[in-house]
Amino acid sequence: MAKKQDFASKTQKSKHGKTCPVCGEAFTYVKTVKTVPSKKTGAYRFIEQIVAVCKCNEKEVYA
Repeated sequence: MAKKQDFASKTQKSKHGKTCPVCGEAFTYVKTVKTVPSKKTGAYRFIEQIVAVCKCNEKEVYA
């Protein structure tokens, strides 16, 4: 019988994509959300960004 393949093992196999020029690791993409007060109304707004994370900038992004 064939071994069942889960999503984690599929992503481990695929090494295509961009790599960090400093440490050589593949980037992991993470969506970050920041809350910023609006200048006009004072209500909070959300800014979403997708950030490439590797071992070099891991502490800066997750802090």
